[in-house]
Amino acid sequence: MNRSQWAFRLTILIIVALVMGAIWLILRQLGMPVSLAPVALSEWLNDQGMSGPLLLMLLMILAVVVGPIPTLPISAAAGLVYGMFTGTAIAVTGALAGAIIAFYLARILGREAVRRKLGDNPVFSATGSQRFLFIAVTLTRLIPLFSFALISYAAGVTAISFWRYALATTLGMLPMTFVFAGLGRSFEFSPVLTVVAAAVILVVMSTLPLYLSRRPHSRLSRFLHLDTEV
Repeated sequence: MNRSQWAFRLTILIIVALVMGAIWLILRQLGMPVSLAPVALSEWLNDQGMSGPLLLMLLMILAVVVGPIPTLPISAAAGLVYGMFTGTAIAVTGALAGAIIAFYLARILGREAVRRKLGDNPVFSATGSQRFLFIAVTLTRLIPLFSFALISYAAGVTAISFWRYALATTLGMLPMTFVFAGLGRSFEFSPVLTVVAAAVILVVMSTLPLYLSRRPHSRLSRFLHLDTEV
């Protein structure tokens, strides 16, 4: 990688860091509570009037790009303030915007290096299986245990095309966002069920490529065959 490519990547990283820092400072200056409990967030958003939806989306973007900030309490707060349907729409819009930023950040900074090292892997090669990656992203978005930010960054270094990633992200996060927007004050979910579901998906996603390689002519293998269309 030449010096101009390094400079470009460093510039992108600095810009994103500055934008995320600016969003954090703006939200804190406007009185965003340190506690991200749904009730505390909803009270703060109610006080913001017409700018509340925009601030909610900025908070969701920050949560997705920065990572440690949980997204589900924000979805629950959105439901408390704006109702189940409108709250879901606002939360999904913010989360998708953050997911796109994280995706492109990972793609710009790490995709080329990963492809050089794992070019023969169907997940990372230039002709990676788009159907398999679409299903993988959709399923992992369904499980709250998986870090929304981590999935976004991980997807950026795979071969998945942008439009498939955006569609899989939207479809995958809609159900849980809707559920938590509806839960509101009763924001909670079963850790045991979540862990079990996540474990099942991880096992399937890790063993499926091996199964397909041994049964290249099976119906499932043909359905998930390497597909270069974008």
